[in-house]
Amino acid sequence: MSDPATPDVPPGTEAESEQDAHRWWGLAVIAMAQLMVVLDATIVNIALPSAQRELGLGNGNRQWVITAYTLAFGGLLLLGGRVADLVGRKRTFIIGLIGFAAASALGGAAQNPTMLFAARALQGAFAAVLAPSALSLLTTTFSNGRERAKAFGVYSAIAGGGAAIGLLLGGILTEYLSWRWCLYVNVPIAALAVLGALTLLHDRAAHREVRLDIPGVILGCGGLVALVYGFSEAESRGWSAPLVLGLLCGAVVLLSTFAWWQTRAPSPLLPPHIIGNRNRGGSVLTMCLTMIGMFGLFLFLTFFLQNILGYSPLRTGIAFLPMCAAIIIASTQVAARLLHFVPPRLLMGPGLLLAAGGLYTLTFIDTHSSYATHILPGTLMLGFGMGLTFLPVMSVATSGVAPKDAGVTSATVNTAQQVGGSIGTSLLNTIATTTTSTYLASHLAEAARQGGLTPAEKARIVATGTVHGFTVAIGWAAIILLVAAILAMVLVTARSPRRGEETVPV
Repeated sequence: MSDPATPDVPPGTEAESEQDAHRWWGLAVIAMAQLMVVLDATIVNIALPSAQRELGLGNGNRQWVITAYTLAFGGLLLLGGRVADLVGRKRTFIIGLIGFAAASALGGAAQNPTMLFAARALQGAFAAVLAPSALSLLTTTFSNGRERAKAFGVYSAIAGGGAAIGLLLGGILTEYLSWRWCLYVNVPIAALAVLGALTLLHDRAAHREVRLDIPGVILGCGGLVALVYGFSEAESRGWSAPLVLGLLCGAVVLLSTFAWWQTRAPSPLLPPHIIGNRNRGGSVLTMCLTMIGMFGLFLFLTFFLQNILGYSPLRTGIAFLPMCAAIIIASTQVAARLLHFVPPRLLMGPGLLLAAGGLYTLTFIDTHSSYATHILPGTLMLGFGMGLTFLPVMSVATSGVAPKDAGVTSATVNTAQQVGGSIGTSLLNTIATTTTSTYLASHLAEAARQGGLTPAEKARIVATGTVHGFTVAIGWAAIILLVAAILAMVLVTARSPRRGEETVPV
């Protein structure tokens, strides 16, 4: 199997083209769009309690404000990547920006849960067009080894830190304006990014030999939707419910058939050589597992700070700021510098172990925990570990592919990120809710046998049971990151790029 550090295609006209003189301004435009996409996966976390009260969302379906976005995003990313290869990355980038802004405006004006869910799904669909184009434009713009590491450091910091920035921005907007502005804010950001794209970004010709794999779209997207929907329904229906079992079994069948079809399709949606490469496949799998652990934590910690410790939305957002800073520093100042000297797995493995350790410390929180002594140390460890991990994962996963497969390769990385986040939110929320329900059933029944409870005593038991559910789910998230660390160390064998080494643009 080839090493992603070594291009799969010989140097040609594209590889020898001049570096864009405005490439760093172009990076700013790409970063702005990527930040909008990433923060929108979490910006509504802070606003969720307010939206839940105003629109009448139940505890069982509140997660769909998040899952509808990540599900549509992850389910359609492979299609979006192929569309970018077919019609051009800059064009799909701009279309994605405009559509995303329109869907955001619709969500901000939502009058009921259905309208909000639909708008979030529409946001995800346009993000599936936007995100692969952004990453493809980044890889074509920066080919020099040193500059590529810096550019990917910025992009990786946004990919990891953007989620935490979303929590802070969500807190500010919810506190001083309304939860609706967590969606409206995308409109001016997208407008500015469109202007920048029109003037600063450049693209190579579309690859007309690319064809859409319609059976692959149906099988792949259908399988991903069934998978995440099955995890989501397990919370309210139970793992043995016929619908849940049917969805999960259907997902296995669809995704297995998708994998079989990709080896025979004339123009596969996901060419087997992309994911079959050991380093690239290992990086994609590592990304998926990493996001499962990370997104689940955002959901639990947000509700813990607001509903247990009584934080305001703004204060909750500020509480995530140190983790965001840790991600940015680790990615841009540590990983971007070390990637020239050490193999990528020696950043991924230790980074994931550090992040798992941070999650483990958070399993000890209770209703009396303080932010400074119990929350801050764990989130700093998690943030620094994530910052060390994201850059090498993205760099290895997108290096050395043929130009005609650039979009779908970028989409594969984004699919792992978004589907991992969606599964993490659904699966870990199911674990937390089930654990809490079991705890409350046991303790409330015991209290009833002993003569009943006062309202204050009952509230204390409910709060304790809720936190118990959170800590059990966070413990599982830590285990998932440990598995990701092991897989990264075993599967990813790529060498570090030499200083000044150039990578063929994809």
